[in-house]
This record gives sequence, structure tokens and C-alpha cells, in this order.
Amino acid sequence: MIVATSGGQVRGFEKGGVLRFRGIPYAAPPVGPLRFRPPQPHEGWTGVRDALEPGAMAPQVAGGLEAMLGSAKMAQGEDCLFLNVTTPAADDAGRPVLVWIHGGGFVGGAGSIPWYSGVRYAQRDDVVVVSINYRLGALGFTHLPGLGEGFAGSGNAGILDQVAALRWTRDNIAAFGGDPGNVTVFGESAGGMSIGTLLATPEASGLFHRAIAQSGACQAVSTGAGAEETAA
Repeated sequence: MIVATSGGQVRGFEKGGVLRFRGIPYAAPPVGPLRFRPPQPHEGWTGVRDALEPGAMAPQVAGGLEAMLGSAKMAQGEDCLFLNVTTPAADDAGRPVLVWIHGGGFVGGAGSIPWYSGVRYAQRDDVVVVSINYRLGALGFTHLPGLGEGFAGSGNAGILDQVAALRWTRDNIAAFGGDPGNVTVFGESAGGMSIGTLLATPEASGLFHRAIAQSGACQAVSTGAGAEETAA
């Protein structure tokens, strides 16, 4: 099955009565001069890109939780801004969309962990499921304004990655049988905390319509000016 996205065509596969597309890039690789910076649009590709295997997850140290979840042996790399789509059919049905934001303390995990495939939801509930990777640890949450204006968005790169994935969903999910006007974000632990942050993030306004925070709560966060004052 081939679907056209804003970046180019992707080829998925059918399994268990649903279509799966894995490892679709939703932003430019955050490497080199883009390291620590807010996500930038992907330049796209020519031809058909295979979306048959998950993309690399964000660099992380594997522990007991990762071994249990199945992510300990998955490929890692700084080029990690990928998402996965599971859908009953790539048609014009306009199904409800669920976007999963994984937990892991903002230092571990991935949207491509097998437990998060969304296959059962798509089979049972006729919904489209999107799961995302985002930058973790120092690469996702280090505040570096002292390096220049280009790093003004550093410190929140991981959250801005999530916003970029939601923009991709808005712009492309109709091609996968989903309704961009009926998007629910849900997440667990650090993913649940992310949901609380997205609810208060102006950049995310209008990109989702319902939210489920599982075992994670909103927390008070500092503004950039507040963080600099604390650091001083």
C-alpha cells in the first residue's frame, strides 16, 4: 500500500487486517547545526520511501524498564524524529485519530516499541493510531541560549518535536483514513506530563481536540527568562 504525504510517497504493509506504516520522518534530522534547536521541516524525498521498519529511537541508556518494554535492542540515533501510523484502511472514511506520546522519564522509550503499535485499537475500534518518537535527555531538554539566537528554542526541543508531529498529523492523516478535525492525544507517565504541557502550549493550539493524561500530571515550568535567572 502506497500513500502520498507532504514529504513524499510511503509504502506500508498489511498485517492482521490493518495497514501499518513505520518510520515516517515528520521533521528534518536534528543533527549537526540543528542539534538542540527546534525541529525544522523535512525536505522530503523522491520516489517511494519504504515505511516497513521503525526509525531509530532517540539516544538513551537501556535499563530494566527498556528491557521489559522491548526497546533495549532497538536502533538508536540522533536522527530520530519518526512516527508510525496504524489504520484500518487508507481511504476517505475520516476516522477518529489517536496520537500516542510515550513515557520514560524524558530519558527513555520510543513510539515504535511493539506494545505501542495501536494494532488492537485499529482492529477493534476503527480508529487511526499515530505513535511518535521525540528527542530525549540532553538532546531534547538542554537550555542553551548562551550559544546564540539560533538556540533560543533549546530546552524545549523534545516538546516542540511533539508539536511538529501533531502538525504532520494535521496535514497528512486524511490520506491514511483519519480525520484531522478529530484528534485525541494520549500519553503515559512522561507522555502524560507532555499532554499537560501541550494543553498549555500556544503552538499546539488547534492541533488536537481531546486529551488523555495517564499517570502523569501537569507541572509548573519556568519561562526562558526564569530559567536564566535561576541559572545566574
